[in-house]
Amino acid sequence: MELSSILRPEAVRVFSTASSKKRLFQEIADLAFATLGQNPETTVEALLERESLGPTGVGHGVALPHARLSTLDRVSGVFILLEKPIDFGAVDRAPVDIAFALFAPEDAGVDHLKALALVSRTLRDQSICNKLRANLDPAKLYAILTEAHPVQAA
Repeated sequence: MELSSILRPEAVRVFSTASSKKRLFQEIADLAFATLGQNPETTVEALLERESLGPTGVGHGVALPHARLSTLDRVSGVFILLEKPIDFGAVDRAPVDIAFALFAPEDAGVDHLKALALVSRTLRDQSICNKLRANLDPAKLYAILTEAHPVQAA
């Protein structure tokens, strides 16, 4: 599995600011609507429901919110870079400026876990995160995320 199979170029955006985690989820849902055709209200609800189980801010300014959506037919994602980090309740209490939201069909099974592992390993690489933070062009961000990395999904 490669990131290019779950992330399309038009699903990468830069936002100057989001005032809160809930506002970031709304931006993610709007992007999921524009690129994946998903209902924004349902998407926000699914993200908040998953977040209630435990924070998806994994540390070092990175969040990996994820949810299952019954209307999807394959694992898909959206990527948002925030110019101004926000409090996300991350495990290390660091504010978040990189969010890769992953959405999976209800019956995705191991594909969802493989995709989550791939995204997690990719964004655990500090050099990749540094490159992402140094670019505000969505096309460059997509290229950084999808270029071949020595990363294997679980």
